[in-house]
Amino acid sequence: MAGEAVQFSAMQQDAGDGPPGATAAFPYDRMTVERFRAAFPRARWRDDLGAWFVPGVTAERRLNAWSGREWTGVLAHADERGRDAFAFEPLASPYLVAADDLVVRTPYSRAVVAELRMVPWARWDPKSKAWRVPFRSLEELRQRWPAIEDAARQAEPEERRKREASRRASPEHADRRAEAAERRRNRYPVPEDALPPLGRVLQTHQGCTVFEAVTGEVVDPAVAGRFYLGIVAEAGTLVWATRRRPTHDELVRAWSARGEAGPAETARGWWQPTIEVLREERRKAASLERARATRRSRAA
Repeated sequence: MAGEAVQFSAMQQDAGDGPPGATAAFPYDRMTVERFRAAFPRARWRDDLGAWFVPGVTAERRLNAWSGREWTGVLAHADERGRDAFAFEPLASPYLVAADDLVVRTPYSRAVVAELRMVPWARWDPKSKAWRVPFRSLEELRQRWPAIEDAARQAEPEERRKREASRRASPEHADRRAEAAERRRNRYPVPEDALPPLGRVLQTHQGCTVFEAVTGEVVDPAVAGRFYLGIVAEAGTLVWATRRRPTHDELVRAWSARGEAGPAETARGWWQPTIEVLREERRKAASLERARATRRSRAA
């Protein structure tokens, strides 16, 4: 149970459902259960609740008082046992220091954070910029430590630089950069004999767009074959048309198609979007415009 040693919750019941009372749930320990039963002889285990049920209108108050007295000693004993276990078999790692508790300090890694959040009683200490884990959680930390240490090594600056250099040297990285550069040109090939209407929201192989002008410049077949697959000029050639992203207002006012586009429409590279496509594009456009407005307000 992460974060809390014991949890209590009041459970009031109607007269027809049984007496009022409160439930108590805590990590299983034979000695703790025996002391709990001695303090609350009327307590009964409830499988349907997964907890102990203590009847009585003052049950919750009595449970809280008992936990304040009992659980402090239980946790102190668990910490002592964990400290002895660590002294007998320590975790040797540059990312771990034993002090009053176990101090875990690693480069930032989502994987490390996810693992440590699963360790009971582990907490982030902003003052020391480290995770603090009590000795009572040693066994859980020991089980997760190989994954934590491996993720921490991968997050080291030198390892990050190596991966970045390897990524930049890959052919896929060059392809992605070339594709991004082509997108920034804000152009799209269209068949010379099937020009799109200007100023209207249309769908293309790269999403919804608004064509602003047809330049008439002939498209290099190598460029079309690399970045604009699926567009075919049945007669004539492909020419460049300038385009832009439609606004949310334009997407709201756009007419939708009654059905999916046919092979001839997809081959020419542009067609009327369906209502499903428009709804998704409206959601994206609204999110983008809100982000832009937030940046402008912060800059102002």
